[in-house]
Amino acid sequence: MLFGVTSRSVRGISTVVALLAVGAVGCSDAIDSAKAGAKTALRQRSVFSLTQGDCYNPNSEATGSEEFAVEIVPCKEPHKGQVVGEFSIDGITEYPGEEGASKIADERCPVESRKFVSDTWAVPAGVDLFYYYPTPQSWRTGDRAVSCAYTKELGDFTGSLESKSLAADQLAYLNGSNAVYEALWANQPEAKMIEDDLAAYKKQAKAVATALDGHLRTMKDIQQPETVKLRTKLEETADAWHDAAEAKDTDAFYIAYDVAFTGIDPGKTVGARKELKLATTVPADDADVWAD
Repeated sequence: MLFGVTSRSVRGISTVVALLAVGAVGCSDAIDSAKAGAKTALRQRSVFSLTQGDCYNPNSEATGSEEFAVEIVPCKEPHKGQVVGEFSIDGITEYPGEEGASKIADERCPVESRKFVSDTWAVPAGVDLFYYYPTPQSWRTGDRAVSCAYTKELGDFTGSLESKSLAADQLAYLNGSNAVYEALWANQPEAKMIEDDLAAYKKQAKAVATALDGHLRTMKDIQQPETVKLRTKLEETADAWHDAAEAKDTDAFYIAYDVAFTGIDPGKTVGARKELKLATTVPADDADVWAD
């Protein structure tokens, strides 16, 4: 299987055998190394057996191109990655190619992962979403699985990323908020300039406006002061997105879009998030987008 941009490798096991042989001669350091190696060997699992919630260490680089086996570890121990979502590529018989499989994973993994990690702001810095997807060889054997994983390329992280024990207000807010940003990025036009594809930008605006309307409906039941204030601001923002979706020309679109895009700046939600006892540090990538 391929990972993020990649797949997986079993080299660790042969190394363990060598360590065990050295340990037999009686050197304490070698014995300690052999024990550690044996522990790693016992934890080896096929990459095809990964399931949601598994914390693991790859045998190659954290985001290396191919993997066949990984070391499954307790989440309380330092680790490189955790599987946060999974799905099958259904409905097609021919291998879609690495580009096609990657595109499918790009679209599905953010959605699937949020069923496990509701509040992405709580994900540690440096931990990003990657995925394992079938290779041409594994596809021929019936492999259709995609594993979505949060992975840290440099260093490790500790603990599970699963969002547990969230209150109804917290879940309602997060589900609505996540839907807004998913609509924004999932419908991002290929054209870099609005003039080059106004129809695509209007389609994106309509998707965001619809998601924002849903978010506002769920926020009606949250009566905490900061959240009520945010809802009032987002009502104006929703109007701007609707205006952008219905714009007659590029000038009208630009005028509406400026207000619309600024209105969903994640930084403006910090007060409500703090009130709801959710994570309050804007992810670096999002902060950079709205800083431009």
